[in-house]
Amino acid sequence: MPNPTSKHTRARRDKRRANWRVSAPGITLCPDCQEPKLPHRVCMSCGSYNGKKILEVVEKESS
Repeated sequence: MPNPTSKHTRARRDKRRANWRVSAPGITLCPDCQEPKLPHRVCMSCGSYNGKKILEVVEKESS
């Protein structure tokens, strides 16, 4: 099996690694309560999805 005859430079190596970045998740506003939420998921502040009430949200008591 042949081996590489010359070393790859640091610039060439780093160009290959340049695209490993993290993108921010797409955040949308809930149409019912206008709170930010992830798309295609139930809103955790009001419990609605696709205009329907899915979850019963219980508010925490502050003491």
